[in-house]
Amino acid sequence: MKIDVALRETFDAEVELGAGLSRTGERHKAEQDLFHLTHTLRGWCDVHAQRLVAEAQRFGVDLEVESASPGRDQGLVAQTHEKGSEFVGQRAEPALLLLRDLRELHLAAARASLAWTALAQGAQAISDSDLLSTVSACHPETVRTMRWTVQRVKDVSPQAFAS
Repeated sequence: MKIDVALRETFDAEVELGAGLSRTGERHKAEQDLFHLTHTLRGWCDVHAQRLVAEAQRFGVDLEVESASPGRDQGLVAQTHEKGSEFVGQRAEPALLLLRDLRELHLAAARASLAWTALAQGAQAISDSDLLSTVSACHPETVRTMRWTVQRVKDVSPQAFAS
């Protein structure tokens, strides 16, 4: 069976999403509701990753956080861009920065959602009800995160572009 590929992809996507949520929350600490909600959503990602680790062990697959490095690399790129902008005096407005961060979070959540969808299909194909149960418990929370990013973009955009 090749279900390990879907497990790894879903795990990596959840870890990346969690890291992005943490970065965004820390970067926009002044917005208390955003700060606290990103940490709550990060907690969901952590639980999802733990559940995936447990599922993977049943298939003899070892999932490690270090394998999910894309989010860390993207964070370094974003920090480099931010520092470069500060150096030349072109620091982005906070609302525009938040819009960029929300876009990145949305893309990470969409990637995770697609990974959950593929994993669900794989679980059905191999008739694994335990894995399907994990997907059914976790995927809706990832979808909620994606919907939240869309709503925040709707809330922030008028202020960002009209000011």
